Amino acid sequence: MDKSKTTRKSVRDRILNTASSLFYREGIRNVGIDRIIAESGVAKMSLYNHFKSKDALIEAWLRQQDEQWCQWLKTTIEERASNPSQQLLAIFDALREWFEGPDFRGCAFINASVELANADHPGHRVALEHQQSMYSYIKNLAQSAEVSSPEQLARQLLLLVQGAIVVAMMEGSWSTASQAKKVAATLIQTAPKSSVTGLTQK
Repeated sequence: MDKSKTTRKSVRDRILNTASSLFYREGIRNVGIDRIIAESGVAKMSLYNHFKSKDALIEAWLRQQDEQWCQWLKTTIEERASNPSQQLLAIFDALREWFEGPDFRGCAFINASVELANADHPGHRVALEHQQSMYSYIKNLAQSAEVSSPEQLARQLLLLVQGAIVVAMMEGSWSTASQAKKVAATLIQTAPKSSVTGLTQK
């Protein structure tokens, strides 16, 4: 591998990893570029060679978070449950595991959407894309579970997920995941099943 490419990648990763830790722990608005430069140990020119602005760095951070978090969620769910209905409930088991972590500070995307009030900000758009991705994932599971209105169930479960995350962050308690799971179980159990229409023989 080209050594110069490896060096460029390592510098970019160092900047992104430092920004990721600071943005999530302290908030986007509270962390300036100079702080990121100092803690990542790179020159200011190096940072701007990789990220044209702080906004570009915020966008890159959120895209990285989206990829990593979604992969973690899917892997965790698949390890815990095999059929779609169980996997829908396992979402909340995964949330509980996340909430119990020592570094939990809420959802990076919810936090970012609050801090980035401008809907045209690239980071705000990534946060919306993440929400849509979550909705699509839950809807696909609901479709596989053969409910008649997977869109409705997915919206309801997504609201439970987001509510549990916000309350867990505010109260510092993982129990919201268990409470949300109970509500989710009721929604899944009472959701009408889709009917299979076959040919009528005369």
